[in-house]
Amino acid sequence: MTSWKPRAAAAIAACGILLSLWGGAGHLAASAAERTVEIPTPALDNPKAAGALQTAVLAGGCFWGVQAVFQHMNGVQRAVSGYAGGDRATAEYEIVSSGRTGHAESVQVTFDPSVVSYGEILRVFFSVVHDPTQLNRQGPDSGPQYRSAIFYADDQQQEIATAYIAQLEKAGKFDRPIVTRVDPLQGFYAAENYHQDYLVKHPNDPYIVFNDAPKVRNFQRLLPGLYSPKAVTVGSIDR
Repeated sequence: MTSWKPRAAAAIAACGILLSLWGGAGHLAASAAERTVEIPTPALDNPKAAGALQTAVLAGGCFWGVQAVFQHMNGVQRAVSGYAGGDRATAEYEIVSSGRTGHAESVQVTFDPSVVSYGEILRVFFSVVHDPTQLNRQGPDSGPQYRSAIFYADDQQQEIATAYIAQLEKAGKFDRPIVTRVDPLQGFYAAENYHQDYLVKHPNDPYIVFNDAPKVRNFQRLLPGLYSPKAVTVGSIDR
């Protein structure tokens, strides 16, 4: 399984590797053109209403970019990078990166249901967070740990997610079939602290510059009504 995602301490060295592998700055610049798709709002959604905070767990490639986008979404109280789809015992970055643990790099989004709906979160997920037609990869990263997946917490989330995928397929908004899996959430395990708030802490990291920062800009451009200029951060996590 491959990933060009550098460890925090190796970002500068990784830039040289990337330039060599991709043939220079021109190729790197081209990779920054993140794909966005204008898609309709979900026909089936939960109504906005005051109540307890809710969570959504989503996987769409490297969790740095997924987290960064949802940190800028109105109504999101917290977005935590982590692992879902596997066991707690193997929810460690170096092990998950083997692609053999069943985990996907995921983000747990905690949101206020009176401000944002679960369907709106899925709209951002499908339109700007990632390409849901890529099987077991996103951009420069490949392997099942980078798969597209929605981990539902209850029957309502499953129903909304499944209906929305069918709606998008029928609308023909993507030029290839959507391969996003809809799986029950068995557990979410927060990632190591050096993965949290990665874009906020390392805005000049080459991987961030060319793969993830464009997603945040595209979010602001494409869905300004859902975008918040201030990022909610996680800080330190007790694993």
